[in-house]
Amino acid sequence: MRLTDFWQRLEQAFGATYARSIAADHTFSDLGGRTIDEAIAQGVDTATIWRAVVAAYPDRVPLQLY
Repeated sequence: MRLTDFWQRLEQAFGATYARSIAADHTFSDLGGRTIDEAIAQGVDTATIWRAVVAAYPDRVPLQLY
């Protein structure tokens, strides 16, 4: 998944402002306790990051965004 696709999905699921807040502030256990921003900076594949978001927020991510 391209990085631009990842951000589009995250913003579609949460809105632009909240998506950026989640990326900066929420730590994900599936990412080893890292935030999205940290995981991206450390080279974690965006598909892996997206799966962590889906696992953490299953009610917020519409099925078509999986």
